[in-house]
Amino acid sequence: MNNLKRKNIIILILILLLACNSHKSDSKQGVVFSYNNIIAHRGAWKTNNLPQNSIASLKNAIALKFRGSEFDVRMTVDDSLIVNHDSDYNNLIIEETTYADLADFKLSNGEKLPTLREYILAGIENNYTTQLICEIKPSDLSKERSLLIATKVVQLVEDLKAQNWVIYISFDYDILKKIKELNPFASTQYLEGDKSPEELKKDYIDGADYEFTVFKSHTEWIESAKNNNITLNTWTVNDVSDLDWAIANNFDFITTNEPELLKERNKLRSKLYKGYHLIWSDEFEYSGLPDSTKWSYDVGGHGWENNEQQFYLEKSLENSFVKDGMLHIVALKKEHENSQYTSARLITYQKFSLQYGKIEVMAKLPIGKGTWPAICMLPESLLKKNEKWPLCGEIDIMQHVGKAPNVIHTSLHSELYNFFKNNQYTHFSKLPDVINSFHLYGIEWTSKSIKFFVDNNLFYEAVKGENGKETTNQGWPFDKPYFLILNLAIGGNWGGKIDDSIFPAEMQIAYVRVYQKLN
Repeated sequence: MNNLKRKNIIILILILLLACNSHKSDSKQGVVFSYNNIIAHRGAWKTNNLPQNSIASLKNAIALKFRGSEFDVRMTVDDSLIVNHDSDYNNLIIEETTYADLADFKLSNGEKLPTLREYILAGIENNYTTQLICEIKPSDLSKERSLLIATKVVQLVEDLKAQNWVIYISFDYDILKKIKELNPFASTQYLEGDKSPEELKKDYIDGADYEFTVFKSHTEWIESAKNNNITLNTWTVNDVSDLDWAIANNFDFITTNEPELLKERNKLRSKLYKGYHLIWSDEFEYSGLPDSTKWSYDVGGHGWENNEQQFYLEKSLENSFVKDGMLHIVALKKEHENSQYTSARLITYQKFSLQYGKIEVMAKLPIGKGTWPAICMLPESLLKKNEKWPLCGEIDIMQHVGKAPNVIHTSLHSELYNFFKNNQYTHFSKLPDVINSFHLYGIEWTSKSIKFFVDNNLFYEAVKGENGKETTNQGWPFDKPYFLILNLAIGGNWGGKIDDSIFPAEMQIAYVRVYQKLN
């Protein structure tokens, strides 16, 4: 073995020993952080109306055993490190004011404006559960001052022996690189959202802590981060549907102003989604036509065997478009070929299909007689012309006809049991306001049954072979891949007489999520 190889091996051993010692110091200090994903944004302040970034909100986050409590660090004109989000405090510019002058003004609960030293000491005292997520705000004066702030923060953390509690985050990439230079073992996460996980890994940055809309626009970064061992954090997630999305995507951390709500959603979803993993979704966090990698179109005006009156158009921004985080499917009173109405029918055929799983669609339905929106599934075998309808089977997750407002229908059709024979598996019920409010429509589909849900409540269950019904393909053709359909039909055998005053009629979709149990 030559000297260079021997030297490299010695260096590697030393690095491993340092890492082991660092891990041991966690154990010696008794720090075993809570096994949850909850980062309280500026502390747990909202429920008890505490000041944000106060020691009281920090202590509350620790008492509630959240995984982390986030806070913001700035530096005064006399180089005092303080905890405050905005660049000003009580109308005084922090970088132009001494700490003594700032401290004259108390927080709303009577606390004085905390220094970083006071905040960290409060955060590590009897704290065996909650990490301190330290956002270093860059200086408005210069890059050099930003790096000075980073240097002073790292030195203070080391002086207080608080390294095991602190994770550093910043919008300034150079600040994070400076921290890694000062302490290669420090945990760092980048906030700006303009770098891929591969880029972060190259620069030894440990985490991507991006606004949730960034991850929704770059869903590929979620899987890439996991594959590259980059920690996933997302901010500031407060809405239930966005919290559920982040949970479903298995983010390591979720930064929120609603930590108590996130705790409830974690508990609920661990019960409702046990064993299920998100495998496909469209969150509609973009603008323009529906994502062509996920959706294609059925096109035509031939009545679709139901004497429907619309002509389904392909790639028509009048009839299907994404805006403000929603998919809009719009029916218009507009002539096209032999039809008096236009609309859209989106399908995932040749884009995505599945056999068994959990499907959810958050939707608001159109108003008016003649509207007939649907969320349904058909098998690949139909479009491949291997089977005809109804032998191929059909799963109707949700159907609604405007002549019977708020009555939701679910059905299964097969060769032996279908609406022509009026003996399909089916259930319908009137719900509170499906026209002005969003509701969650879904199924849980296994080899034994299909359960239909509305707002996570069981709506109907069809069991394979129940009451002696056939278990062959003629009676239960639901053991093969199906694709998803979202459409808004007009008129037809079921839609009935059309009220032309209702147009434009619109169905809105907030998201589509598909889960499956992985082996």
